[in-house]
Amino acid sequence: MGKLVALTLLGAFLALIGERLVALREKTNAYREVEPVEPQNCHLIEGLDHTVYLYVVNHPHMESTVEIFKFEEQQHSLIHLKTIKHELLKSVNDIVVLGAEQFYATRDHYFTNFFLATLEIVLDLHWTYVLFYSPREVKVVAKGFNSANGITVSSDKKYIYVADVFDKNIHVMKKHDNWDLTPLKVIQLDTLVDNLTIDPDTGDIWAGCHPNAIKLVIYNTEDPPGSEVLRIQNALSEKPRISTEYANTGSVLQGSSVASVYKGKLLIGTVFHKALYCVL
Repeated sequence: MGKLVALTLLGAFLALIGERLVALREKTNAYREVEPVEPQNCHLIEGLDHTVYLYVVNHPHMESTVEIFKFEEQQHSLIHLKTIKHELLKSVNDIVVLGAEQFYATRDHYFTNFFLATLEIVLDLHWTYVLFYSPREVKVVAKGFNSANGITVSSDKKYIYVADVFDKNIHVMKKHDNWDLTPLKVIQLDTLVDNLTIDPDTGDIWAGCHPNAIKLVIYNTEDPPGSEVLRIQNALSEKPRISTEYANTGSVLQGSSVASVYKGKLLIGTVFHKALYCVL
């Protein structure tokens, strides 16, 4: 008799669970299929709802590290995740990130001692380089620069652009699947090229430049360092188009080091002065 009651109760319980599952499927429209209604001019928006990471070049105690942060959108804060150190990461000037803990970095001086670094410039040594870093592999991928400075990647991720500040040029290099770089050409300029960015809409290179390095190093309030921003179009062609998009003697902006363009807006940053916002 007791077993019969237990089986009856078990059956009732299972029936109740079954009925609740059916009701849940109805509640969640588990059986519904939507009829497609798709306007012609619809485009997926890339890059939303992904985690945002910030990579920062740091120089603690005259050394070089790369700090990785995670951006918390709701709190508008950064969470420090990791500090990257390596014996080849010396005198790091700039990096371009191409994947999770995968980046190219420029070394702007071979020597870390101030006196030797200055002598290196005077002697016109070409001992600086570009290296590739990943958790599995760290290697030098391009060398022979006077002072490898700003670095960026083309819109299609196939080419790397490196500014050699004291040689006043931009090196164009092809990126291979194994992360090696092959030199293709050098775009010679008439100004000291600092940092490089890419216009995401056109692929043009924008360069923050220093018209006069002496004025930058030996600051004079009566004769301050000027600013200059160049735009390089069709960098891969035989004759890239180079245009001056901003230039100032220092009365408005001093020591321009980077220029970034987005949707017809230009932002110019400096080494130690102000920032300038322009509508193109």
